[in-house]
Amino acid sequence: MKNPYEILGVDRTAPAAEIQKAYRKLAKKLHPDLNPGNKAAEEKFKEVASAYDLLSDPEKRKRFDNGEIDATGAERPQPQYYRDFATADDGPPYATSSGYADFMDAEDAFAELLRRRRRAAANRRGEDLHFRLPIDFVETITGADKRLTLPVGGTLDVKIPPGIVDGQVLRLKGKGAPGTGTGGAGDALIEVEVLPDPRFMRDGDNIVLELPISLSEAVLGGRIRVPTPTGDVTMSVPKGSNTGTTLRLKGKGAPRRGGGSGDELVKLKVVLPKSPDPELEAFVSSWAKGKTFNPREGASS
Repeated sequence: MKNPYEILGVDRTAPAAEIQKAYRKLAKKLHPDLNPGNKAAEEKFKEVASAYDLLSDPEKRKRFDNGEIDATGAERPQPQYYRDFATADDGPPYATSSGYADFMDAEDAFAELLRRRRRAAANRRGEDLHFRLPIDFVETITGADKRLTLPVGGTLDVKIPPGIVDGQVLRLKGKGAPGTGTGGAGDALIEVEVLPDPRFMRDGDNIVLELPISLSEAVLGGRIRVPTPTGDVTMSVPKGSNTGTTLRLKGKGAPRRGGGSGDELVKLKVVLPKSPDPELEAFVSSWAKGKTFNPREGASS
């Protein structure tokens, strides 16, 4: 290690006040907070702090001048990087055994900067924590109260508002990591994952349902039960309905931001019996108009 007098730029006969003045001048110039990312300045700052630590102690300085200890000071540990002191509870950030304590109360901009950083470190807000919560499609329409089990133990109660969409993030104030001092806890950020539903799909504020109906219901019409996110309702199927015919249930869709709700669009799908029906086959065979009707006519034009 270099001679501490040379590092501080003072003579061996310099009084304590001159040594302190030289140290403060160099420390303000080289301090890591004022030279972010500058490794050379950081190393130089360590040398300056170590040199001042030795020369500011009358006993250490006397022993060094007498050749009893070397420039590192055998009885104390090596100086550490400034960041290793950032969370210490027993002294200001970046302090060595002398450190910045001697000018922390100085009325200058640098001392004020250090005071502010120390207060910020002592009262730091906790980090936000991120979680993912799967919910059923129906719960996006009706809303729900969910309980999320945390990976590190414990639970969070989450209120799902009606109308929420896949990927939307809910913020629970103060449910994140704890802070220090008066910094307060961070927030819990809950990303909602909407699980697919085999019955419903969402189209904006509307929801879409494909509903099978029988040939008789398609030809003759009738009253049928239709599922909705809030329960089954009765709906009329008009005579002559076909696959692709879309009926509308007002207000049975997703809640809108400005109030009200979208609709449920019911798309009919005519389904024949799985097993052969001789009676149906006999009717179709004798149905003259059925033989002349071509549903593909004009489809390609």
